Formats: sequence, C-alpha cells, structure tokens
Amino acid sequence: MSDITEEQAAEALQAAAAVLLTTGATTAAAAAPDPDETWPLPGGTAWVYYGEGNQGLIRPVLMADGFNTGPSNLDLLWEHLNRRGYPLLDELRRRGRDVVLIGYDERSASILDNARVATAAVHRANAERLGGERLVVGGFSMGGLVTRYALAKLEHEGMDHQTGVYFSWDSPHTGAWIPLSLQAFAHYIRKLDGRFSDQINSPAAQQLLWRHIEHWEDKPAASPLRTAFLDRLEEVGNWPRVPRLLALANGPGDGSGNGVRPGVEAVVGKGLAVSGTELRTQSEGDDRLVAKLRVVTVPTREVRTGGLPDIDGAPGGTLEGFGILADQLNELAPVLGFAVENPVREHCFVPAVSAVAVREPSSHADLYLPIDELAPDESALDDFVLASQNEEHTLVTEELSGWLLDRLP
Repeated sequence: MSDITEEQAAEALQAAAAVLLTTGATTAAAAAPDPDETWPLPGGTAWVYYGEGNQGLIRPVLMADGFNTGPSNLDLLWEHLNRRGYPLLDELRRRGRDVVLIGYDERSASILDNARVATAAVHRANAERLGGERLVVGGFSMGGLVTRYALAKLEHEGMDHQTGVYFSWDSPHTGAWIPLSLQAFAHYIRKLDGRFSDQINSPAAQQLLWRHIEHWEDKPAASPLRTAFLDRLEEVGNWPRVPRLLALANGPGDGSGNGVRPGVEAVVGKGLAVSGTELRTQSEGDDRLVAKLRVVTVPTREVRTGGLPDIDGAPGGTLEGFGILADQLNELAPVLGFAVENPVREHCFVPAVSAVAVREPSSHADLYLPIDELAPDESALDDFVLASQNEEHTLVTEELSGWLLDRLP
C-alpha cells in the first residue's frame, strides 16, 4: 500500500462514484408517478401533475429544482419533495393545486441560463391554464434564485407573468457556503479526479457561493461570476415587484448555531494515501489553518485564511459536506489507503440570514443575528418563516409546509 502510485490512485478515484455535494438522495429513488403532462423546454423539462379533480391546468404551482451536477431527475425530485419529509406535493394536489416541477438539462449551468427554463415554464403555464387563477412560482435552494431572476426580468421587460405569489425555500439570497477546506481538497485532487473540483468551479456554484476558490492555493473571494450575476440581478430590480414575496428557511430565527465548533478537525487522514491530510472547520481571525493536504506521494501543503467568520456552525440549513467526502474516501480505504476519520459531518450551507435576505454572512454578528427580533422592513420579502431548529438544507417539514400552504391564495 505504501507503493501506491498517483496513476493507481487516479484510476481508483475515477472508477468510483464522484464526490458531489448535495442534499438528499443522489443516485437511487423509487419511481415518481407518471406526470399528466411533460413539457420539453429550451434547456430543460417541466413535469405537470394535475390537482385532484382537475382535468387540466387550473391552479398551477411552479417549483424549480436546485443545484447539483447533471440533468434534473424526476424520481429524485419527487423523493426529496414528497417522501423524505412531509408529502408537500400530495398535499398541494389534494387541495386542488396543480404541481409543475421545473428541471434543467444541467443543474450546474449558470443561474441566468436556467432562468430561461423557468421563464419558458411560466409562459407555457399561462398558455395552458384554464381560468384566471394566478400562478404560484418559486423554487428550492438555487431554484429560488432561478425563479426570482426570471420573474424580475419579465417585469423589467414589461411582460405580465401572471404570478400572484413567489416563494423561495432555503435559497441563498445573500450567498451559500462550502467550507474552504472542502473546496481546497477538491482542487488539490483535481489531477487525480477532477469531478469534485468541476462541481465547485461550475458556473452555478460560483454564482451561489459567498466565498469561492478556483485553485487550492487561492485566497477566498466572491467569484467574478457571482459579482456579474448580482449585477444582472440588480439590473432587473433585484426582486419581482408584482407577486407577494415569501421565503422559508431551514435554520432558526433565534440566533442558535448548529453546534459545530470553529477550528476543529472535521476530516482526518488515517490511511497511508492521505496520512497528513486534515480538514478543519472555519474559524475567525487572521492566518487561520483550515487544511493540511497530502494525497499519495505529494508533500503536505497548508491552507490558511484570514478575515472570515465562524460560518460552519452558524444558524441555517445544513449540508453533510464533510461526511459526504469522508464516506467516499472510506469506500476506497480497503484497497488504496484512503481511510479517514470524520469527527464533524455537517456544516452550515445556507445561513438563515441569507435564506430570508436580511444580511450577508460576512461576520459572526451577522450570522448569529436573532432574526426574530428584527423589524419587518429589514428584508425585501413580504413575509418569511424560520424553522424551529437547524435542519437539513431544503428539508420539507410539516412545520414549514404548513406555513406555505396557509399563505397560498
């Protein structure tokens, strides 16, 4: 095992499933029900399910998919929105609402590109709709930004999108977070297997992340793609103005963190191939060690940061980013010495202050802000709800679903 070469490591890594950071099931799910209609759209697809008793599109609720790599998968969408937590899609249909699930040909493509898919779905829904019920349009995670931009752009162009309610579910309005240690590791193993790095460097990821690095030795900053996206959003007014704006967050509003401590070991290499690797949670201050990197024959490198907040433990929707990486490496451990220990599995992914658009996640004070105590005009949203505890990013709970269902016209 001590004689493993980079070529052998690369072959094994590339033959295994890719390390991809995402919430919920990724590869296996029970089949979704057959849709009543399937709409091919430029750059994507919409799957239509009529509400109970409806013979056509009467009361449409358009729901856009979030971020991942590759095309949207109907089975995985249905699993996440209807089977893993509260059966939101079933309940919408039981109440006579038609569900329109919007998917993309490539989930990691630019938000601006996938906003065209959402725009086409809005046009099709208005063309197919029977009667005068206005649309409900929104999305989960990135899908909330996709639809936010699509509706705002339609208004900017003077077009009537016929939408009465916009909603976002744990969407990173002021930025999402992947720990710098994970980003650095992804780029460090790029020459062995580039898929993890490709996901971090994809257009959508760069637009979503509050701080990003393209190479392991880079200093964290807002990606130029993020800056350009925010400029485009501002050009169309930042938010749609016609519909009522709602947001749901999978983090609490009392400022309670998720218990992840700053500056502690999250993934520690034990096998010979990764001995010396150490990925840590983010801590405040200057010249903070966040990662030691060594894979196969490469000498150990260090990654240090400065001026960043202790964001991994902040209130918000969580992602098992450290755990996903550790599980994948341990799958390879028996033959290649990639064994790791994994003291910390999850981290904050979408801070609560981002999901309800009240602050950027730029400091400890902003991240741990007691949102419940803020005046209503602190957010551009008309109304929002926060979960009673920190929970998995975009987890569909009865608590949040009930709030949304009660606010639909």
